[in-house]
Formats: sequence, C-alpha cells, structure tokens
Amino acid sequence: MAALILIVDDDPIQRRLLEAMARRFGYDVETVDSGEGALARLQSPDRPPVSLVILDLVMPDLDGMGVLARMRQRDIAAPAIVQTAHGSIEVVISAMRAGATDFVVKPVGAERLQVSIKNALRVDALEDELRRATRRAAGELGFRDIVSRAESMARTVRLAERAAKSNIPVLIEGESGVGKELMARAIQGSSERRGKPFVTVNCGALPEMLVESILFGHEKSSFTGATEKHVGKFAEANGGTLFLDEIGELTLEAQVKLLRALQDGEIDPVGSRRSVRVDFRLVSATNQNLIELVKAGRFREDLFYRLNVFPISIPPLRARACDVPDLAVRFLARFCAEEGKRIRGISAEALGLLSAYDWPGNVRQLENAVFRAVVLADGDELTTAEFPQIAAQVEGYDVLIPPAPPPVAADPAAEPALRATDIEARDPHALRLIDDSGDVRKLEEIEAESIRFALAHYRGQMSQAARKLGIGRSTLYRKMKESGIAEDMVGDAAA
Repeated sequence: MAALILIVDDDPIQRRLLEAMARRFGYDVETVDSGEGALARLQSPDRPPVSLVILDLVMPDLDGMGVLARMRQRDIAAPAIVQTAHGSIEVVISAMRAGATDFVVKPVGAERLQVSIKNALRVDALEDELRRATRRAAGELGFRDIVSRAESMARTVRLAERAAKSNIPVLIEGESGVGKELMARAIQGSSERRGKPFVTVNCGALPEMLVESILFGHEKSSFTGATEKHVGKFAEANGGTLFLDEIGELTLEAQVKLLRALQDGEIDPVGSRRSVRVDFRLVSATNQNLIELVKAGRFREDLFYRLNVFPISIPPLRARACDVPDLAVRFLARFCAEEGKRIRGISAEALGLLSAYDWPGNVRQLENAVFRAVVLADGDELTTAEFPQIAAQVEGYDVLIPPAPPPVAADPAAEPALRATDIEARDPHALRLIDDSGDVRKLEEIEAESIRFALAHYRGQMSQAARKLGIGRSTLYRKMKESGIAEDMVGDAAA
C-alpha cells in the first residue's frame, strides 16, 4: 500500500488537479472540502492512517492555520504541506511556525509538488526513526512504534496490549525476522516496567558449558577461570524484563533451572550457598513449534505450559504486504542518515516490486535489501535497478545488468594469449581437496571450511547449521572455537 495523502481544499477544481497529480506520482489519495472534515478524517480510528496532508490555507469556517493549530493540540503527527495563492514571506513564516513541513504557491507545478511530497515524507520518516531510537534506548518503546496497517497485525497488537497490563508470562511465536524482539520491547514499554532494564538472551547462541553461568551468574572462584563474580542475566533483569529468544534451543538442564526461577522467583548462582530472589517479567520467543519439541523429548512439558500462558503469534511479512512500503520508507530514511546519502524516496515501480515479493526472511530481509539499495544508489530515488536480486525472483520485472567494461588489451609480445584450456571452470560451491602445492588438504582445514560455508548459507543460525551438518549445537560451537571461526558469523534469528 502506497503512502496515503489527504488533500484539503474547498475548491473542487483544485482538489481534482491535486488528486490527479498525486495519483500519477503513485500515492493513494483522499479528499475533503473543509478543515473540520480534515480533522475528522485524521482522527478516524477505523480507517488507514494518513501519511501526508496537503492543506489550503484559505477556507471558510476553519482555515488552514486553524487546522494546523488543532493538529498540534491533538498530537496529530502527520506532516502538512500548505498551499496558498499569495506567497508572501509573512504567510510562509506563520505556516511554518504553526507546524507546516513545506509550502507551495497556487497553481503548483507537478515537479514542484512531487519534490515537496517526497521531502516531507522523508523528513517525517527520519524523525519517526529518531524518536523510535530514543524511546528504544530509554526502554519506552510502545505499540505505536510498530509499523503496520494490516488487520492481522492489528489483532496481534491488541492482544499484546492486554498482556502488557499484567506480569503474565508471554510467549511470542513467529518466523525469523518478523519482529519478535520489537514486540517484546513494546510490551515492556507499555507496562508498569517501562524504563526498567530490558535484558535480551539469545538461547541459540549460548555455549552449552556456560549456559548456567550466563543465565544465573556465578561466584568468584566457583570454577576454573571464574576470576570475578558474575551476576547473570536474570539478576541483570531484576525489576525489568527478561527476553529469552529462541527458547526452544535451551538445554534440558537449563530448562529445569528456568522452571524453578519462574515458579519460585529464585535463582541459584554457580558456587553460591544461598538462593537469590529476582523480580522480573519473562517474555520468551521462538520460531519453532514447541509442542513438536515436547513430543520429541527436546523440551520439558511442564516448562512449556509455564511459558505458554499467553501466546502471541506474529504474522509473516508476506501475510501483511501492505506494510512493506511504510517499512521500506522508514528504513530508507534511517540508512540515508547513517550513510550520508541524499535520496528523496522510492519510486512507485520499486514499491510495487517490493510489495510483490514474498520476503522469506521477513522484515529483516527487507531491511537488508533497502540498506544494500541505499549503498548502491547513484540517483536521488531508489528504482527497481537498485533491487536486482528481488526483481530476478518476481514475475514481470526485468533485471538490466550493465555490460562489463571491455578487457584491457594485453601486449602479445609481453605474455602469451590465454587459451581455452588455460581456464578452469569451477563450481563456486565445490570443496577444494588439493592445496596449491598439489597435496591433499588437512581434515581440519576442510572441516573448518565446511562449517564456515554452513554458517554463511544459513545466515548464522547455529541450530539450523548444526542440524544440516549432522552434529549437535555444542559440538558445532566447540569446533568453531577450535578452528578460530569468529563468533560474529552467528546471526540473531530472533527479531
């Protein structure tokens, strides 16, 4: 779904002209003929939110300046472009002070209006991202920070709002990349624990031998290498929220201690003689079917019923394709600020391409695709040319790859010409068994290369890589340590 523009003008001819131009630019448009009608539409809870207002300053009854004042009083955050027949500096200054983002003089040309709309939407998206980052750092992220227009997501948010009013344990279910951590932070930011610690633990990335120490802490000298006291994640979350991501990857031994912590509100640090009471709100998340894990004996049934008190399921991005344009615009604003790029927006054709793709990696994949497009872009707008990998997988879109530059002619006297037999065609996924000296490579080198390939292929998801390699997760972690494989190859599949 494209951005929705609300046109407010008492002149029917002017409304039709503006509507035709805005639709030609690829936006959805609604029109009203009065200031009161504009306020009623902006505050309508059962209709799609307005992304931008194009507002006439001179109208009977409630004029444009009055609408801007009411919008500020009622905390209506939609950006506004004001239009006036008189472009005097006094009028412009008054409108900008009242909260307008930009102004245009009647009759406005199509190019001027398009630039103004793109700038207003970009600035609004950037301001929204900055506000969201500030609230996230303060532990005050709320449900209004979840970008969605889909009814399926609205039902999920309403359910989460109810959960936020109590300390009931919440289990968030959904595919990798749908935004489970964002939902957990919104639950905390809307609860009485707002502003308190929010501690995240990725259970899938915990070393098996250190799970107990990381979660519950340890005393000094309680085991070899324990040179200092460590409080553990449960104690860090005291008074706040503990978010256990990929809860299905937790070992059976750690599940026993987690169950006791939930039941009694106490933890036993390694080497401690006394239990420690902790006050925390538990939110767990999984991209697996925990019931199937229980049947397979890999997850405790009593812990499952303890965690599954209030399940919340987040739909995948392909089930809410209407959210793709809004998410893409917000990612664009953030990455442009981070990379120092001046990109006004995303073309209508590119938004159509992004909306038509099914996004198996969900929101995280969309975020990475926009990041790559921002880095590659040379113009002031993202087009389908910046999304070649997406276009190649969507029917109806052609990928135009520019021809490679011609090779530099070599001096035939300096070196012999290449022959067809001199070029070895290799499968990029083939594993090389012979080293450069012609000897067979060592087993540990081949094993390390296989592990690196598996981690890269499955985007750093250790559990999936271990299953496909036919080894346990702890074995995979040990082999990574022995081979010197960096831990930053391990991805966070929880968001």
